[in-house]
Amino acid sequence: MESSLIQRNHKRIKRAARVRRSLKGSATKPRLCVMKSNQHIAAQLIDDEAGVTLASANTLMKHIRGKVSGNNKDAARIIGTELAERAKEKNITTVVFDRGFNKYHGVIAELANAARAGGLQF
Repeated sequence: MESSLIQRNHKRIKRAARVRRSLKGSATKPRLCVMKSNQHIAAQLIDDEAGVTLASANTLMKHIRGKVSGNNKDAARIIGTELAERAKEKNITTVVFDRGFNKYHGVIAELANAARAGGLQF
């Protein structure tokens, strides 16, 4: 019998695979992938065809670290706007949103709304 931690991780991996099954990023329309932990949040724009990260932002960056404390909605707003600015620099306007195994709720939704407000369309 598997332990509950192994079962939970297995279900989490299956959920992420189910979400990503229909999402593919390209150079013109990259995948906006969000990673959330208990302490930090990160987002990146990924070109799946070339296997390259085009832009990224996270709460560990030096200029963001002083503004936020932990993984909360304020941090998600800052990360979303920072990523939208970096996408504008690379002339990226449309993306495919990849929430991974997370629900579109709370911090994830706040990051998405901030990225939309910054000019990204998805």
